[in-house]
Amino acid sequence: MHILSILCASLALIPSQDDFREKYAELDTLSKINNLVYDGAVVPMWTDTTGFVYVTREADGLKYFHVDAASKSRTEITSAEYDGFLSAMPVSPRREWARTDSVMSPDGRHVAFLRDCNVWVKDLSDDGTSGNTPSGNPVRGNERQLSFDGTEQDYYAELYWSPDSRKLATVRREYVKERQIPLRESAPEDQIQPKLRWINYAKPGDRLPQAVPVLIDVEDGTLTEVAMEPFLNQYFLTFGQWSADSRYFTFEYNQRGHQLYQLVAVSADDASVRILAEEKTSTFVYYYNLYRYYMDCGDILWISERDDWRHLYRIDAETGEMTLLTPGNWNVREIYDVNEDKGYILFAANGMNAIDEKEGTPEGEDPYNRHLMRLDLATLEITDLTPEAANHVVTFNPDMTVFTDVYSRPDMAPVSLLRDIDGNTLMELQKADISALLATGWTMPEVFVAKGRDGKTDIWGTIFRPSDFNPRKKYPVVEYIYAGPHDSFVLKDFYAYTRFSRLVELGFIVVTIDGMGTDNRSKSFQDVAWRNLRDSGYPDRILWMQAAARKYRQMDISNVGVFGYSAGGQSTLAALLFFGDFYKVGVALCGCHDNRMDKIWWNEQWMGYPIGPWYSENSNVDNAWRLNGRLLLINGELDDNVDPSSTLQVVKALIKADKDFEQFYLPGYTHNLGDDYVTRRVFEFFYKNIIEK
Repeated sequence: MHILSILCASLALIPSQDDFREKYAELDTLSKINNLVYDGAVVPMWTDTTGFVYVTREADGLKYFHVDAASKSRTEITSAEYDGFLSAMPVSPRREWARTDSVMSPDGRHVAFLRDCNVWVKDLSDDGTSGNTPSGNPVRGNERQLSFDGTEQDYYAELYWSPDSRKLATVRREYVKERQIPLRESAPEDQIQPKLRWINYAKPGDRLPQAVPVLIDVEDGTLTEVAMEPFLNQYFLTFGQWSADSRYFTFEYNQRGHQLYQLVAVSADDASVRILAEEKTSTFVYYYNLYRYYMDCGDILWISERDDWRHLYRIDAETGEMTLLTPGNWNVREIYDVNEDKGYILFAANGMNAIDEKEGTPEGEDPYNRHLMRLDLATLEITDLTPEAANHVVTFNPDMTVFTDVYSRPDMAPVSLLRDIDGNTLMELQKADISALLATGWTMPEVFVAKGRDGKTDIWGTIFRPSDFNPRKKYPVVEYIYAGPHDSFVLKDFYAYTRFSRLVELGFIVVTIDGMGTDNRSKSFQDVAWRNLRDSGYPDRILWMQAAARKYRQMDISNVGVFGYSAGGQSTLAALLFFGDFYKVGVALCGCHDNRMDKIWWNEQWMGYPIGPWYSENSNVDNAWRLNGRLLLINGELDDNVDPSSTLQVVKALIKADKDFEQFYLPGYTHNLGDDYVTRRVFEFFYKNIIEK
């Protein structure tokens, strides 16, 4: 018998929990099955614009290759030669953030800088004599003070020269002391007594600092503030960019609540404003997915979801007119390159090749698969440079003329190609060989699709079955969940081993699903999460599992388990509180269980501002009395991502409601709860409460 077959056979005979640790330890080598994937995904290290090296595993060991894109050749090299290429590669300079507190004018005649919370300018051509500016501002040698109202509570923070060196744009910012939370290290390594430290941690509803853009005429020293009445109640205000002709500069305004986001132009003549782009919604503007690019002609490229899909628009900077460049029921995912000289844009997209699926295993393409697209700016023609029905991971050479393309799916091993940006395949680098992996009894994951709560929308997920899966047996089901609205989370690439592989080999079927409320489909699909994080897409997930169980009678969904980390921990407990008729066992790790307790930037994005009753309605603390099922809570005392008190408040509420549960509050642990001990205890909880039950 093969090793995984032996493991599965022995695990099926586990008589009690007492034997769990021994049998679980037999799975410790399971991660080595990755070594049975030969000629896997190519990860290039570009040595110049045409050449790269990479290392791959073959049946007889590691092999090293050099590829020359110009000659379309691949040459095997030694490990020493491989190391030599890497050591000879130019070291990229460490990226330093551009200083905005001391900047030289484009003409080289002045340096603007900040001193004592105010704006000063140094004339590099001045002889240093004292005097006054035309507006009467005092001069200290060849330095002139331009602002006088800056204080520690209301200070000038940034400086940006106009291209013609005549004007300065600056931002005066308010100082607001941020909330702090305590982290207690109970058992430090270097002393007996505990340690206490405080970290900055703003939470929903906290007061936020406000900002004012200011225009300064350097020659006469006059300052003109932007009229701020339309731009109050800021979540943030950030400087944008000066126009190439120095006629205006821009700033971006995100109104608190994330329902109004504006790109604003400020006239260099009088600081009057006009709106270049505006995103307005009754739910939320997902500002992390916004994109802006200032073209040489003055137009601006902008990402918007105004037609329910994330698309690229071109803004006429004079008229504000927006032209849709990428129409269709699909999403622009990432902009790789804007080549104005050659007139094209390279970008990633998903969903362009999707079709409406019938229930079951899909025949068409998964709408989450990323493809590399090329947009011709003159004709607006879009070309798919990676047409295969799979998820494509691309890596460009330094001048963005060729790229490696590794495409795969959960049910298809990776193929690695070298391509150019005209859509030509230059050469096949390698194709993964998984025959040795399959010979162990390893079972290929299955991509599955079913209709969601509306009866129309396709919900996509993946089924992971144990090695030597027996179609005549019943297998309990556990869902691994992460349902944050900020992304989609089901793996779309090929993996021989995942973080839950050992749970699968213990005799479970594990499923992962992207339900409504997650990202990378339509905005209306994502909007389900607005003020409704407790939903977590569960109505779709449940229907998906029920459809899968109808097709595959081996799936036992009478006692479904669920686990997840962080936002997945919040969703896990929500499953037992609000969907306890379906989910029976849950492990919630480092969960943000009440959105009023968690970090401001993530929670106000989805739950809105001001805080309303929906915060309580979604709270796992306020709804702890609803617990129906077997629950394990795990979190670390030094978690600086999710306030550890969030889990402890759940514990208090469960005790008050006289509910039974288990808890691990781990000394010295942070937000990272993925070590061997925690993983074993998570899987043991499912084994004890589902298989042994």
